[in-house]
Amino acid sequence: MTERENTQGYGQGLLTGRVAMITGASSGIGAAAAALFAREGAAVVMTARRADRLEALEEEITAAGGRALAVPGDVTDPDDVRRVVEAAVERFGGLDCAFNNAGYATIETSLHETDDEVFDRTMDVNVRGVWNCMKHQLPVMLASGRGGSIVNTSSTAGRYATGASVPYVASKHAILGITRAAAAEYGGQGVRVNALVVGTTRSEMIDGAVRQVPALEQAFIAPQIQKRMAEPREIAEAAVWLCSDRSSFVTGTAMPVDGGISAQAKAG
Repeated sequence: MTERENTQGYGQGLLTGRVAMITGASSGIGAAAAALFAREGAAVVMTARRADRLEALEEEITAAGGRALAVPGDVTDPDDVRRVVEAAVERFGGLDCAFNNAGYATIETSLHETDDEVFDRTMDVNVRGVWNCMKHQLPVMLASGRGGSIVNTSSTAGRYATGASVPYVASKHAILGITRAAAAEYGGQGVRVNALVVGTTRSEMIDGAVRQVPALEQAFIAPQIQKRMAEPREIAEAAVWLCSDRSSFVTGTAMPVDGGISAQAKAG
């Protein structure tokens, strides 16, 4: 008997009975999402490179009565991603939804001064990482006959030149293209694919950037209607909704969760 057969006994949330995979789960939005998905009833399979943080989060979730499994790995490695998906199937009996959230960014430098290694790493994590995940997630969802829901993390930098580094802006634009193309390809087979257009969020990455350049904090929030950064849980709430049946007629969308910046920014 897999744990999927026992899921109906835990809570009555938006994701009761579902199995979810979350990447970048060791901190920030990913960690908040893992905790929230579990509270909403999902069995959560979490991955990131920092095993100690993942294991601590697994213990926290299970101690509170949820179901979680930490599977350390790097989304840029297809074999690591395959192991995570296989672990979801082995432990919980399948995979119903995924939040592909792992990301990488650096402090902005001019394009001609940006090292090639920075470009490669940014594209590998932000684009190839989502590619690797979807390549392994989709076959499991299709084989189940139940369909599924995939949510990819993009950014306001996926729509506008926000002042972030050129590789980051390029990578987040690419996520929106991957999302729309996959939504069109798999929608007829019951798999919905959406993206979050995320505004500046209190996270390890953003906090590090602000420590290096304190003026960035005001620069980040100045274009927004809501003059503050998001809390990680606020982004996670949107991901939960997109993974749930409450969003059953939503696919191929780029949903802003950005404090209103999209309402005021001019598209290029």
